[in-house]
Amino acid sequence: MADASAARTRAVFEFKSATLPLIAVILKTADLGVLTGALDAQLADSPDFFEQEPVVIDLSQLPEDADAFDFAALRSLLARHQTQPIAVRGGNAGQNAAARAAGLSIAAMPVAPPQRPPPAPAEAASPAPQIVREVPVPANGTLLIDRPLRSGQQVYARGGDVIVTAVVSDGAEVIADGNVHVYAPLRGKAIAGARGNTDARIFTTCLEARLVAIAGIYRTAEVAFPAAVAGKAAQISLNDKKLVIAPI
Repeated sequence: MADASAARTRAVFEFKSATLPLIAVILKTADLGVLTGALDAQLADSPDFFEQEPVVIDLSQLPEDADAFDFAALRSLLARHQTQPIAVRGGNAGQNAAARAAGLSIAAMPVAPPQRPPPAPAEAASPAPQIVREVPVPANGTLLIDRPLRSGQQVYARGGDVIVTAVVSDGAEVIADGNVHVYAPLRGKAIAGARGNTDARIFTTCLEARLVAIAGIYRTAEVAFPAAVAGKAAQISLNDKKLVIAPI
């Protein structure tokens, strides 16, 4: 009898692990007033960017001693922008306790975060949150993005390449563990080989980038691109720890 009941239960449902796309909102300040203004400004021209997608609140860039702020208010703020906050990650013990009290779960940080170049010399620190769409792709796989990336938005193709067929605006970032392809103006930042792949490359049909980087080696727009590639189709590779920028 017990065996029959167990068989019926197995036929009704199954537990399986799943790897799903994830949007992370990386906080730079615990001031909810500043966050409200920054999110309103950042998402004003793309109110449907999230489309009720689940969101993880990343606290890893807040100071270790930051207070455990009002997560219920933060959830309401993010929900107003068509998100579904489900968890926090990167917080301290007090923040995690406050998050649990607000009905949020605690998510683990990525085992090995992607390599990121330091900010451009003239780039001032901003309290605005970063919005990162983390999309796991199979090894040697490809992620396709067919809509513009606006200022403050980021896409990270974890485990593969990324192809973007629309403009990457100044202030936006496109990141991949493999290659980055932008078949449109590249005006923001492009980071290939984010976990140290020195064979990765960046391709674009219009090079106007603020920053390009491969495996942590980067170049900013502070040094003008050569006339042969500026505003033109180009590819960027790494040779002996130096970026090589060549026309296509």
